[in-house]
Amino acid sequence: MSLAEGRDRQGCPNRGRPRSEAVERAIIEGVMKLLEEGVPLERLARTVGVGKATIYRRWSGKDELFVDVMRAAEPQDPELPGVSMRDDLVVLLESLRRRGLVSRSSAILHNVHAQMKSSPKLWAAYDATVIAPRRQVGYEVLRRGQENGELRADVDIELLNDMFVGPLLVRTVLRPDTDLPEGLAERVVDTLLEGLRPARP
Repeated sequence: MSLAEGRDRQGCPNRGRPRSEAVERAIIEGVMKLLEEGVPLERLARTVGVGKATIYRRWSGKDELFVDVMRAAEPQDPELPGVSMRDDLVVLLESLRRRGLVSRSSAILHNVHAQMKSSPKLWAAYDATVIAPRRQVGYEVLRRGQENGELRADVDIELLNDMFVGPLLVRTVLRPDTDLPEGLAERVVDTLLEGLRPARP
């Protein structure tokens, strides 16, 4: 399924002629190349060999296009095993660790992050369409843990989710010179869960 088709199914109206997934992919790859080389976006249409109208039929503006580029450059969201809260949390944090490794080695992601930081509107679009859904997955995992008796019922889910992802975000964003070793996700999850499981009678 193409990115544009996904948006249409969420209620956005179709515009213009039917959308080609191959054209969308060419445009996204063209933007990624421009970002990697530090070339202004104005050259996008000429670089990928399409008209400006072709781009605007698929994206309402630069913000929407940037979000799709960011998603295309990142690793895919993981599929959760669903066996236990602990295992699901490890998978989610391992995904953050891998994203951190990719971000450190990708000129594309570096440039996109720089663009987003300079544009509150762009960051808001990325947060709403990419970060918020991922955060919601974390909430759902923790709620299931409470329902299954794996987690104390009195714990603030939103605060706890921040406590789990916080160490990974600190190391990937605030301290990019810090190691992101294998096994880090397990260590973070198991350390926190030590004090969060329900008391046994």
